[in-house]
Amino acid sequence: MSARLAVDIGGTFTDIVLELGGGRFVSGKYLTTHDAPERAVLEGTRDLLVRTGTAPADIRLMVHGTTLATNALIERKGARTALVTTAGFRDSLEIAHEHRFEVSDLYMRRPDPLVPRDLRFEAMERLAADGGMLRPLDEASVAALVPKLRAAGVEAVAICFLHSYVDGAHERRAGEILRAALPSVKIALSHQICPEIREYERASTTCANAYVQPIMEGYLRRLEAGIAALGIPGRIMLMMSSGGLASLDVACAQPIKLVESGPAGGAVLAAHVAAKGGIAKALAFDMGGTTAKLVLIDDATPHPSRHLEVARAYRFLKGSGLPLRVPVIDLVEIGAGGGSLGHVDALGRIAVGPESAGSEPGPACYGRGGNRPAVTDADLLLGKLDPDSFAGGKIRLDGRRAEAALTEAIGREAGMDPVTAAAAMVEVVDENMANAARVHATDNGAELEGRTMIAFGGAAPLHAARIAQKLGIRTVIVPRGAGVGSAHGFLLAPVSYEAVRTRLVRLATYDAAAVSAIFTEMRAEAEPIVRLGAADAPLVERRAAYMRYRGQGHEVMVALPATELGAEGVATLRALFEAEYRRHFGRIIPGMEVECLTWTMTLIAETPAAPVPELPAAAATAAAGSRALFDTATMRTEPAALHARPGLPPGTRLTGPAIIAEEETTTVLPAGFTAEIDALGQIVLTNEAAAP
Repeated sequence: MSARLAVDIGGTFTDIVLELGGGRFVSGKYLTTHDAPERAVLEGTRDLLVRTGTAPADIRLMVHGTTLATNALIERKGARTALVTTAGFRDSLEIAHEHRFEVSDLYMRRPDPLVPRDLRFEAMERLAADGGMLRPLDEASVAALVPKLRAAGVEAVAICFLHSYVDGAHERRAGEILRAALPSVKIALSHQICPEIREYERASTTCANAYVQPIMEGYLRRLEAGIAALGIPGRIMLMMSSGGLASLDVACAQPIKLVESGPAGGAVLAAHVAAKGGIAKALAFDMGGTTAKLVLIDDATPHPSRHLEVARAYRFLKGSGLPLRVPVIDLVEIGAGGGSLGHVDALGRIAVGPESAGSEPGPACYGRGGNRPAVTDADLLLGKLDPDSFAGGKIRLDGRRAEAALTEAIGREAGMDPVTAAAAMVEVVDENMANAARVHATDNGAELEGRTMIAFGGAAPLHAARIAQKLGIRTVIVPRGAGVGSAHGFLLAPVSYEAVRTRLVRLATYDAAAVSAIFTEMRAEAEPIVRLGAADAPLVERRAAYMRYRGQGHEVMVALPATELGAEGVATLRALFEAEYRRHFGRIIPGMEVECLTWTMTLIAETPAAPVPELPAAAATAAAGSRALFDTATMRTEPAALHARPGLPPGTRLTGPAIIAEEETTTVLPAGFTAEIDALGQIVLTNEAAAP
């Protein structure tokens, strides 16, 4: 037998899925062990092996995603890092964009740079913007830094020279000098981590990579040793923020590309569901224990991006965080999860999040020391959760503790009974998520009307129907294994790698041979990396150019055909650019010169698609009982039929109110909704009140 393992470490739970072949899988949720994340992974893996009687030797692949890099950046718990840059540019990292992202705040706080000024050093060298040599690298100036770096006790060094994205020779040589003198120090070179124009973003990304590299590599190597000690011979692949997989060695060298690996897995799952169902426009909704994530998916492809911010000083304010230039799936993430804490603010309003109870101590109902109400406490009081079967029965929920926490933190101050306080908390968090979806769609020039919501994560199926009501969405799909959806997405993700080059090409002086050489160079970089994880699979190229009107400061991403553009390249590029520009801004600018600034190639190892089975005839299934369910849309309590998801065969049809329970999550079907189990075993909810 050949089995595969997927592991997703979140802020509250570590989700593990063991795929046994033939469409069979077993999964579990385990509380994350923040002091040593690998402990929960190894204990959970051992538990699943014992439960299924699977021999460790049968596991040929482990796919892993983690928030460890993100948490290290947010909590400032990375390595002691130094920066070596071109003489005269030491303070660029702190000057940043030199703009006020919050103009009305007289006491506005900027995020502190990861590298303080006393650890930023200069080397004598200088390239021109076109890569021409203005000043050769003075190797003595680099060697002179060695005693300073050693005395400062640095664990990692980021090297970011001006215009090295055109030619990285100076950075490579400086790296060789420092590695020879400081063999235990991790060295990150900007032309390898982020070979793109814009000095500040490139330096910020390189510093972030160096900052998290020692902790990430240490964790991944410990995990590798622990998995081997269990007797598992299969290799470990890591989920990247772009939605593809990379080898362990690539992840250790470029861990900054793992910052959104968990949410990326969920987006891959949602894209897979959309492709199987022929869904042109979808909204992926992932709600776990700490955060909620929303991703727009068009034509079975999540919206991509090449930039994100982490560790924002102002949680929801763009420009207040550390910018990273890495390939990512474009998503919005807010502090709204099962562990998000509720309170009454200074204005007497009920607020939820972004602070979370996490796994320690957890929501009050966990009985692990928490005494403040979390969304899970509110869901329990509203009847959405079975206290005896939560997380597969591993955690027994205590309703009395949940009621006491809601009374203490909200009920007394707001003058509400516990159930009303719980309903208020849930309605606030649902509106927060619905509003985040509206803003994200507006920012992307997209419409939510007509989209299908794909809900997964431990808490999303509890809240998806109400959010769909708020957004006017008619159809919600809850995939199989939705409670550990991101981990399932890991098993669906292809091995891939994105290469990028900044090369300014004006359409007025377009050179087809030069553009072809750019893509040839990127293919040569990407193919060996992809072949590490997919030796024989067919490879697919996805090409894109970031284009703009000459004089503009920002570009739009334009998808390109995967073939050489040739002599007709100018007309093709212009037509594709104008179509994308018009989609974003509603118009084009006639007569303006167009230029391409950055080129990308994503190389993907193809995986064969499984056929979709036929849907059997409708089946009637008796309920296992009923439970009182409070509906926040009607503010009424009604009896809801209880169903166990494993007992619902394809073709089953249900009418709300109903509750469909499984080990890792629960789907709430309010009044006004119907549900059908489709041929793939997915729950398809229909909001009968929404427009078709």
